Amino acid sequence: MIRRALLSVSDKRGLVELARALHELGVELLSTGGTAAALTGAGLPVVQVAAYTGAPEILDGRVKTLHPKIHGGLLGRPTPEHQAEMAAHGIAAIDLVVVNLYPFEATIAKPDVTLADAIENIDIGGPSMLRSAAKNHERVAVVVDPADYGAIVDELRAGGGALGGPRRLALARKAFAHTAAYDAAIAAFLGSIDDAAADARDAAPARRPLPDVASWQWRRLYDLRYGENPHQQAAFYADASSPLGGAIAGRPTIAGAEVLGGKQLSYNNILDLDAALGLCLELGEPAAVVIKHNNPCGVATAASCVDAYVRARDADPVSAFGGIVAVNREVDEALAALLVETFLECVVAPGFSEGARAVLGQKKNLRLVAAHGEWAPKAGGHAWTVRTVSGGALIQTADTGLVGARAAKVVTRRAPTAAELTDLDFAWRVAKHVKSNAIVFCKDGATIGIGAGQMSRVDSVKIAELKARTPLAGSAVASDAFFPFRDGVDVLARAGATAVIQPGGSVRDEEVIAAADEHGIAMVFTGMRHFRH
Repeated sequence: MIRRALLSVSDKRGLVELARALHELGVELLSTGGTAAALTGAGLPVVQVAAYTGAPEILDGRVKTLHPKIHGGLLGRPTPEHQAEMAAHGIAAIDLVVVNLYPFEATIAKPDVTLADAIENIDIGGPSMLRSAAKNHERVAVVVDPADYGAIVDELRAGGGALGGPRRLALARKAFAHTAAYDAAIAAFLGSIDDAAADARDAAPARRPLPDVASWQWRRLYDLRYGENPHQQAAFYADASSPLGGAIAGRPTIAGAEVLGGKQLSYNNILDLDAALGLCLELGEPAAVVIKHNNPCGVATAASCVDAYVRARDADPVSAFGGIVAVNREVDEALAALLVETFLECVVAPGFSEGARAVLGQKKNLRLVAAHGEWAPKAGGHAWTVRTVSGGALIQTADTGLVGARAAKVVTRRAPTAAELTDLDFAWRVAKHVKSNAIVFCKDGATIGIGAGQMSRVDSVKIAELKARTPLAGSAVASDAFFPFRDGVDVLARAGATAVIQPGGSVRDEEVIAAADEHGIAMVFTGMRHFRH
């Protein structure tokens, strides 16, 4: 039975409504600071924690709830021994704790935050109460998420003011996850700054991109039917630090996307959707991307996504069968009519018109994924990528850099024409998202041949040439890393390419440049490699 509740929250969404419902159920309300002021302002009777404990808030509010009447009231078990000891010390049971913590992550997200400000926003009393209540969830209910308020009130009303054991266990599990994520954020921040920051607490500390200790929390969104293969178990998780797995820095994510129709996404669907979204976000013009087995098989830009999709699909229609499509504009009815011509697994876009959904709905198993956020090229950011290996993990900053073709260094006698520069820039953006070794032929803003994931670069060139369905004469080529020998340049020249973009940096660069000059090819070096293993 819930007779006494302690409420102390930074996130005040739904607070007054919850407190009013508790008051109507006869629950005594204890509170602190701004939470107490909000409840008093709403006309609700509140007992200040300082009055309840007989101990005032001290040390600028750093000590408010660290008191035996609070923690004894939370940790006391319903045993005769505990009950007698609590009575001897004048400690009453607290049956419900509603707490969420100082906004530490929001504080450190400010670019000019000082170490002093960050430290002051480390909550002490809140996590202590959460841990005490969660440990004693046999008797105490602990709530950290405003999204749970409605269900809790409904159960209290239906249960005569009591919450069942399964609910209390679920809430405790969530509370411990909440405090673990909070501590992980603190550890990550402190691990990302140099020791010298200790002597400059009122300045914004310089931060390293990779901390000493890396901690993440992933919240399970849903179980998958199986993993990469039917004998493997799998589930889809979202980054717990991003609300509902939503947009990161305004950019859409697959974890935060809305599935509008079709079967549940599979493990492989999610990987391919992420690859399609990542490439499409590189392209500002109306664009379409067709992905198969995590590699693009067709990419194009055009005046409209309808035209872009036709060009992307036709670049490799055999591979497009059973593929994943991304477009960076809302799918309209005209585009939908083209999409249903080919068997596709998924389509991801910023949105779908009602007419498009009606057309695409004819394909019952086609997954429609609306990824909300800013679909536009955007450099910078501090996102990490994580790959597990036996006994550990590889962590790196995300590959958000890109040296465009117009900023690259011309290394051959002939400089690229304006049209070649445009195609080189497009091919370079695509190559960044192709498994290494990667070779991309393109012309007029569309790929016409892609060689991916080969053990030798010259084989990638040959495969790209083999897969081309249109003549390669006059095409531009991107290579994700340098050509180690001239043979790759010789092959792409025979295929008809006239311009090449690559990072450079080989010990045989002069030999490769000489080969390009022999063939009349324009070549530029970016100085930036884009391996994708």
